[in-house]
Amino acid sequence: MDRETLDVDVLIVGGGPAGLSAALRLAQLQKTYGGGPPVLEKAREAGAHMLSGAVLDPSALRDLVPDFVARGAPLESAVHEDHVYFLSGSRSRIELPITPPPLRNHGNYIISLNKFAKWLAGLVEAEGIDLFVGFPGVEVLFEGDRVAGVRTGDKGIGKDGERRGTFEAGVDIRAKVTIFADGVRGNLTKSLLRRLPLAHDRQPEQFAIGIKELWEVPPDRV
Repeated sequence: MDRETLDVDVLIVGGGPAGLSAALRLAQLQKTYGGGPPVLEKAREAGAHMLSGAVLDPSALRDLVPDFVARGAPLESAVHEDHVYFLSGSRSRIELPITPPPLRNHGNYIISLNKFAKWLAGLVEAEGIDLFVGFPGVEVLFEGDRVAGVRTGDKGIGKDGERRGTFEAGVDIRAKVTIFADGVRGNLTKSLLRRLPLAHDRQPEQFAIGIKELWEVPPDRV
């Protein structure tokens, strides 16, 4: 199959906070030369797959965008108090006398990741960076054991796997440097770890589930 090829210096896979921040920083460093790295994002728009809230430590953001408040960063509320409770029953709780350091958020901000990613995307595009939304990366391109870029997914394929009249082959984006920011369980990152010994002799990854709402549903509704 003939595929279009796009050659770039740096390619960033993933349009979340990590990928967008990397793109913005590289654009700042490359202002002398102009342009910046393109960003691939599988969602239909920046932030569409960012569904949770978060507590933001603004120290890194302050280094990246010193005037982030004046530039309209979507900060919902500053954290003024921290309380940690041990829930011992349906209606009882015990407050811990000491708040563990990882749970101390005084001075941080409560944010919506969806709004935050959209705001970052606006800054990135204002720097002249191409943000390709709706283009999922499906395969890592290699030259020997060196990562050479990413192939985007084919479009116009039906549920039966057959090509439709709107079929469009994916694009091979070849890059001298590829930055993978496709999430903690990103498919491309997982395929990369399977092929290259990047996780050899490393501590295993740790994941957590943040529960934002707890619904009690009648048994006959499920």
